[in-house]
Amino acid sequence: DVCSSDLGTQRKGLGVAGPVVPPADYARYCRYLVARFGARPAIYLPCGDGSGTEPQVAAGGRELQAWDAYGQPTGIHYRPHHRNDEHQAADWLDFQSCQTGHMGDHVPDRLATMWAQRPPKAIINGEPSYEHSGRRGVAEGWWQGHEAWSNLCAGALMGVAYGAASLWPWRLHPDEPGHGEYFLAEGAGWKEALDFEGSRFVGLVGKIVDDLPITEASPCWDVSANTRGLLDPGVLYLGYAEHGGPWMFFDADGRVPSKYWLIDPRTGRVLKSGERPPNYVPIEFDSYGPSILICSETTPAWVSHAP
Repeated sequence: DVCSSDLGTQRKGLGVAGPVVPPADYARYCRYLVARFGARPAIYLPCGDGSGTEPQVAAGGRELQAWDAYGQPTGIHYRPHHRNDEHQAADWLDFQSCQTGHMGDHVPDRLATMWAQRPPKAIINGEPSYEHSGRRGVAEGWWQGHEAWSNLCAGALMGVAYGAASLWPWRLHPDEPGHGEYFLAEGAGWKEALDFEGSRFVGLVGKIVDDLPITEASPCWDVSANTRGLLDPGVLYLGYAEHGGPWMFFDADGRVPSKYWLIDPRTGRVLKSGERPPNYVPIEFDSYGPSILICSETTPAWVSHAP
């Protein structure tokens, strides 16, 4: 488990304290959080929903680096309408965390832009649209799975994130008062929100990529007819086909490993496996639901336990 400290957001979604606290006091608060939580797995996000230019961000980032003996990752949590590139060269900055708003739009191009920034930093979309936020049905079900795989293939190798109405503000029970209405799901507290369908699809991403060597992979669209993928030449290819169908490679020799597994990302089930065929010879597949193709020289550890 990871404790994510978004250093500035108040519970119930009613306001953000970070930008209005004097920088010296904010740095002191960051030091307190390191003392309280720093011995457990954690990530730190100075400020909250800001531009990244607030003086509290740099003050907090420097303080976290100075006092966190475990070197936990520190990033910036931006508002939806920003470029997500502040403090890119700072020593205390380990990753950039964008958010893409809560309107139910898929915006993986923001991750692609962040991946290309230099010097390189880890990236994540820390706030895709929350399931059922704003109104029932927003970002519901497989929307979350498609969002997660699209972001991963755009370079978000730090991971993928999930949010749900009533869960984010930590509504203690379905009738707890005092919350901002936009981030509540009718009739749901945080426990009920855990049962929303979309979380299952996001959780499967971690299980499918578990123990795969993705660290050195890069976004790739030039070895396959399919549009989204990651490639570490000779080590790993991972592709996501939103609409399924056959897979065909154009320039695979020496780049794409020879063994493949075709997976249903909605269930984790292995649909087909074997030796990768030569260039321009398709891996036939007549289903047009979403699919994941993994090519590796070593068998993923979870394959023998897959449904």
